[in-house]
Amino acid sequence: MEKIIAEKLTDEIKLAIRSMLNDRPELMAGQIAAELSVTELEVVSQLPQDQFALLSLSEKDSLLEELPTWGPMTTIISVSGSIFEFKGAFPKGKYAHGYYNLITKGDGLHGHLKLDDISAIALLSRPFRGQESHAINFFGAKGEVVFKIYLGRDKKRVLIPEQVSRFKALKQLAAV
Repeated sequence: MEKIIAEKLTDEIKLAIRSMLNDRPELMAGQIAAELSVTELEVVSQLPQDQFALLSLSEKDSLLEELPTWGPMTTIISVSGSIFEFKGAFPKGKYAHGYYNLITKGDGLHGHLKLDDISAIALLSRPFRGQESHAINFFGAKGEVVFKIYLGRDKKRVLIPEQVSRFKALKQLAAV
């Protein structure tokens, strides 16, 4: 998949993306994508190898089964310039009626994921506002972010070590 993404980009666009990533690290991938008229997936595919890995789509079910055991994280959904954030454990789910249905009893994140439309799962490790940051990004068929899950932080804003270990294990799996 990574090769397919890169093949769509001209050398000039790849260079422009990499320059913006290096010269303006405060920019989010979506901002770069909008400025250069490319997809967010194409932008993140140009991150250095230590910051970007693609998880095989064959791993999505096991990932979704495992995520609820990771503890509190931040799930982000961006729609038409608005950003919705949910802080808490990613919910368990099950397939029914063409969706992966997030099951929450009472308060919490719930909804219905159209996983058949997910084209890529990217594991990103990129500083955010000067702090170490790791996220799992789910991309749609057009290279757009459907949702992102950022690793959680404790009350002192330090990443939760167990989540970092699990995330790094996922990146190792993606590298195979």
